[in-house]
Amino acid sequence: MNSPVPHPLDLISEDMEQVDRVIGERLTTEVPLVREVAQYIIGAGGKRLRPAILLLVSGALRISHPHRHTLAAVVEFIHTATLLHDDVVDESTLRRGRSTANEKFGNAASVLVGDFLYSRAFQMMVDVNQMRVMQVLSDATNVIAEGEVMQLMNMHDASLDEHAYLRVIRSKTAKLFEASARLAPILAGADEVTEHLCASYGQALGTAFQVIDDVLDYEGNSEELGKNLGDDLREGKVTLPIICALKRCSPEERVLIQQSIEQGTLTHLPDILSVIARTGALDAARSTAMAEAQRAVEAARRLPKNAHSDALLQLAEGLLNRKS
Repeated sequence: MNSPVPHPLDLISEDMEQVDRVIGERLTTEVPLVREVAQYIIGAGGKRLRPAILLLVSGALRISHPHRHTLAAVVEFIHTATLLHDDVVDESTLRRGRSTANEKFGNAASVLVGDFLYSRAFQMMVDVNQMRVMQVLSDATNVIAEGEVMQLMNMHDASLDEHAYLRVIRSKTAKLFEASARLAPILAGADEVTEHLCASYGQALGTAFQVIDDVLDYEGNSEELGKNLGDDLREGKVTLPIICALKRCSPEERVLIQQSIEQGTLTHLPDILSVIARTGALDAARSTAMAEAQRAVEAARRLPKNAHSDALLQLAEGLLNRKS
């Protein structure tokens, strides 16, 4: 009997335990609601991919710098802050299979605790005391905010094209993946080529991750996804499956999709799902994700050959089989 293939993140389980300890220590506050909301979303069982990437790249480059756990916690805090703010903006009610923080605690608490996590992350960056680290993470946080605003401006705009869509997701999602991968070579004092290689891996992986996430909004089911199917349509978000469907559907179907996007209604969701399936829009979107995942694979293959770089390869290849 064949033994099960280990998950690529199993390799860093002890490191992730260290990161969890740092997170627990740095969530200290005299304001009970801050800790309650922060722990609620951080403890929701997410994949922790961004800190995991930082730790795997550290392993691939043979870096054992003690600050790697602190910075892994920093990127998780930044990511959690964006989730808190995103769910308020999107009026989301379900994330990772349970009520969002804004649904449970209210919008004001979610926004303010998100602010707390951002500011705590920057306190921790100061502790690391490396200007280049501060530069990368502050730039990333700023680009993420720009991406969120771009997405807000694009809401209910059925004319959005693939170029504009990719610009948004490379800002709001892939930028933190890129920063996470870049931090390890910075800690090691690695050369510019190595830093760029790691950053390319992170950006490509993050882009592929978000495209697959957008595919699953029209392909998965609520239980597996941990969120409501069709949320993107309800929010008026034009994602790659919709863009691909609009290129291939009939004029009548185009009108139906455009109206649903502009009005943010799920009334015609079953019909739109049929159009997406019939036009092969999901396969087309997955092809874009596959190209990005392949770009990540190529970057990982140029890193030193070891168990950690193999795990980075597995992460990129595994994205294409992602179901939740």
